[in-house]
This record gives sequence, structure tokens and C-alpha cells, in this order.
Amino acid sequence: MKSFKALSLTVLFSALFIQPAKPQEIMRLTLDEVIKLASDQSPNAYMAKHRFRASYWQYRTFVAEYRPTLSLTGNLPDYSTAYSRVWNSTAQQWEYASTNVLQTSGNLSLAQNIGLTGGSISLFSDLTYEKNFENDAEKYITSPLNIRLTQPIFRYNELKWQKKIEPLKYEQARKTYLSDVENVHMMAVQYFFNLALAQINREIAETNMQNADTLYQIAKGRYNLGTIAEDELLQMELSYLNAGTDINSSEMNLRDRELKLRSFLGFNQSVRLELIIPSEIPDLEVEVSEVLKLAEQNNPQLIDFESQLVEAQSSVAQAKAEKGLNANLTASYGLRDQDPLLDMAYNQPNQQQTIRLGFSLPILDWGQGRGRYKMAKSKEELTRMQVEQDRIDFEQSLLLDVQQFNMQDDQVRIAAKSDTVAAKMFEVTKQRFLIGKIDVLELNNADTKKDQNKRSYIQALNNYWTYFYNMRALTLFDFINRKPLETDYEKLVE
Repeated sequence: MKSFKALSLTVLFSALFIQPAKPQEIMRLTLDEVIKLASDQSPNAYMAKHRFRASYWQYRTFVAEYRPTLSLTGNLPDYSTAYSRVWNSTAQQWEYASTNVLQTSGNLSLAQNIGLTGGSISLFSDLTYEKNFENDAEKYITSPLNIRLTQPIFRYNELKWQKKIEPLKYEQARKTYLSDVENVHMMAVQYFFNLALAQINREIAETNMQNADTLYQIAKGRYNLGTIAEDELLQMELSYLNAGTDINSSEMNLRDRELKLRSFLGFNQSVRLELIIPSEIPDLEVEVSEVLKLAEQNNPQLIDFESQLVEAQSSVAQAKAEKGLNANLTASYGLRDQDPLLDMAYNQPNQQQTIRLGFSLPILDWGQGRGRYKMAKSKEELTRMQVEQDRIDFEQSLLLDVQQFNMQDDQVRIAAKSDTVAAKMFEVTKQRFLIGKIDVLELNNADTKKDQNKRSYIQALNNYWTYFYNMRALTLFDFINRKPLETDYEKLVE
């Protein structure tokens, strides 16, 4: 009796200990509601959104490089007083003259990169006002219009390769965001069924406690009548004690799983969660050929494979260009004039033109350029082989995932039927035990099978929905509504 009192006190104090100090709101959630909440407010969803934003602004920066830029620069003011070395043409010698000058200048320029050739063209106009305090003179220096062309020759065209790489990266970022959302859904499924299993374990523990108490009381009566042996009575007592321990451990496990789901969904401690376990699954089977086609179109990993190849080709082109002749052509044409009066400084500007062709050619570099080129070619070939192998591995893994998913509906139906049969078998075994037809070992075996099959049913549901959202993540396709997964990307960056 002391052991029973101690057990009762333990259960009582445990129940008091886990009771919240403050009233808590109880939310009863379905699987669909948990998934929706995870998409809307979980920290993982926010991280996916910010990762996409970073990629979005990187792409916008790339696009801006192909658009004209207008800028205004200047010095306001630029004052200097010093002795400057000047050439005296009359005396044919260098002299030092005192300078005390104030300058104010401004420059307005319009520049445009040329992606096709890798060069740039710019228009600019500038105005300078100069005041010489030594002789109290002032003048305006004007350049109404200048045009300048800078064109690399035989050099690596970074703009050309960026135009191939950056759109791929942005498309990958768009697809990756959708895939990340589906990964959040899979995490929500795991947290949901972890808590659902904890709820089931708690219910099993309570039911087993009630059954153990009833059976133990009956066993004591039979033992007193001499119809069962002492070892059977002790077995029933042990089952009763273990049932009490299971209640405590299942309660703590339930709170732990609830805390993790609550944290994942972004709820505070004032919210208690109770889950409604889904009783149905969609009647759905996917075709391997369709999944492969959709993955080829949408999967971000396959886009990343293509991006890796283009980047490797870009490195080869850069190494090849740098090992040979490099030249840079600069040509400009403009107008320039100066006058003490501002309006006269624009009256009769003089023309000025420049053409410059600079070049560099390695003559003796001890094979550095050739070595870098060979390394880039080797890396390109290695990347190509790795991408081909990764693609094969991806397709094989995808085929296995499709087969696994198509098996899950049968697994769920079998698990549901097994759960029903095991529960019925336990009830029949229990009744036979009550009338003394079987011993306690058979009863315990039936009880164990009942609990195992109930847990197996929850695990089967977990597996089904995990594979379901995994298929969505791989293909970015909604197989139930038969449409691609989409989102408002512009809204994500607001």
C-alpha cells in the first residue's frame, strides 16, 4: 500500500508541477493550419525571404551596370597658396612664383557600359571658376561637351560573362526561395507529427494506467481466491507501476515537443497547442516521367549545375585573355575655352581630340599565364565531370523518392488497418484474461502490439506528408491542384 500511495503522490505532484501558473490560450490546429502558420511567421520562413532579398538586390546591381549613370562631381572650394615651379621662357630657366588661387569646379557626366564589347562611352561637361589673388584676376574655364570611348582589345569581357551568369543566379534564387518554403513545410510536418506522437503516447499512457489499475485490482482478488499464482500478481503490479512512470515521462515529452513546435511557429509561452491528427490523405500517385520533366524545368539544383559550368568557362576565358596581348583604346573629342566672362567662355570653344592605344604583352613570365590557363581548363573539365555525376545522382535519387512516395498511401492504409485490428485484438484478449482463459503474458503482448500499431500509424502519416512536400520541393509543383508553385516576388522585397 505504501508503494501505491507514493505512486499516487508522485502523479499528483507531477500534475501540479506541469500546470501553468497563468491562464493559457489553447489553439487546436490541423496539419494544414500548422503548415500555413509556418509559411507566414516561422523564423525559417523569414530567413528564406531575406536570403532571396539579398539575391534580388545583387541582380538589380548587375542590371544597373547596363544602364546609363548620371553623376555630378566637383570641388567647392579648392583653395591653395604655395610657391610653384614655373618655366620662364624669356630667361630660359625655372623660377618659383607665389600662387594664391581659389578654384570652384563642377562636372556633369553621363556614362554607359557596352556589354557586347566590354567598353564604355561617356559624355561630360565641366565648368571651372578660378580666382588668382596674386594679380586679382579671374577666369572661367569651360568644356561644354566631351565624349570619350574606352574599349579594351583582346581582353576578358567581364560584362559579357556577367550577362550569362547573373540571370542564372537570379533564376536559381527565385527557385531556391520556393524550395526553401517547401523545406519549411517539411519541417512543419516533422514538428507536427512529433507533437502528435507525443499526444498519442500521452493518451496511451493514460489508457494503460486505467487498464493496469483495473487489472491489478482484479488480480489481487484472484490471488486471494487462489486462482492465480504470486508471480502473475507481481507481474500485474509491475505493469501498474510502469504505467505510472510512463505517464510522467510521456507528459514531459509532450511538453518538450509542444515547446519546439511553438518556438518554430513563433508563438510565446501563453499559447498551448493541441493537434488534430489528419484522418485522410489525398488519392495521389505521380508519374516518374512527369516528375523528371518538372524537376528539369524548376529544380534550383539543376540551375546551379548550369551556373557552375558557365562560371568555369568564364574563368577559362579570363585566363586565356590574360596570357596574351592586352590592349586598351581610348579616344575622346571635346570642346574647351576660357574667358574672364562666363558667357564669353562658351562663345568660341576650341576643339580637342585624343587617341591613345595602350598595350601589354608578356614576354618572359616563366609560364605563369600558360599555367593559369591550363589550371582553368582543368578546373572546367573537372566541373563538367562533377556536374554530370551530380546530375546522374540527382536523377537516381529523384526516382527513388518517387517510388517511395507512391508506396506511402498503401503504407498509411495498412497502418490504419493494423491499428484497428491491434486495438480490437487487445480488447478481446483483455476479456479472455478477465474470465481466466489466458495468462498475463499474452495480455501484455497484445497490449504492446496495440501501442506499437497506434504509433506506427502516426509514423506512416508522417512519412506520407514528408515525402509529399519533398516532391513539391524537388519539382516546385502542386500535384493536388495541378499547377506550378508561385509567389509574388515583388512583394517579398517591399
